[in-house]
Amino acid sequence: MSRHEADREDLMLEATAFVRRIELAVPQQSEPIVIGFKRHGAWSIYFGAEPVYQFDASHRLRRAFADGYLWRTQGPTLARLERERTASQTNLVRHDLTPIELLDFLASARQRLSKLVANWETGQVLRLRQVPADEKLEPAVLAALRSVLASGIELAPAVKGRR
Repeated sequence: MSRHEADREDLMLEATAFVRRIELAVPQQSEPIVIGFKRHGAWSIYFGAEPVYQFDASHRLRRAFADGYLWRTQGPTLARLERERTASQTNLVRHDLTPIELLDFLASARQRLSKLVANWETGQVLRLRQVPADEKLEPAVLAALRSVLASGIELAPAVKGRR
C-alpha cells in the first residue's frame, strides 16, 4: 500500500486498466463522474475523488472508498478499513460492519446510484469524454447500474487481505 494517497489528476487518462470508460457531467455533482469497465467485466464508478464503488463482473460490490475509508467485502458484510500512520509504517484497522451499519452504507450507495440513473433517464447527464471514442457506452453503463439496483446491491465474495 502506498504511504501517501493523492487524487488523480485525470482519471480518464490515467485509468488505463479500464478498457472502456466514460466521463459524465451531472447536475448537483461538482466533479465529473467516471465509470470504467475492465477487460474481464469488473467495473467501477467514481463520483469525483469519492465515493468510489467497485463491482465485480456479476455486478456485486467488491470495494468502495467513501468518507475517507476503504470498504471491502468481508463474508456477509463489509469491513471498514481505516489507515493509521506512524513515522515508519501504515496499518489498516478493520471494523466489520454490523447489520444496521451495512444497511445504512448500502442505502447510501443505492441512493447515489439511483439518483444518477434518474438524472440519466430525464436527459440531465452529459457525456464529456469516453474511451474508445467511437463506441456507444451509455447502454452498457445503464445496464450495469440497473443490474446493481435491481439486485439490491449484493456483496461479492470476500476480498482476500494480506496475511
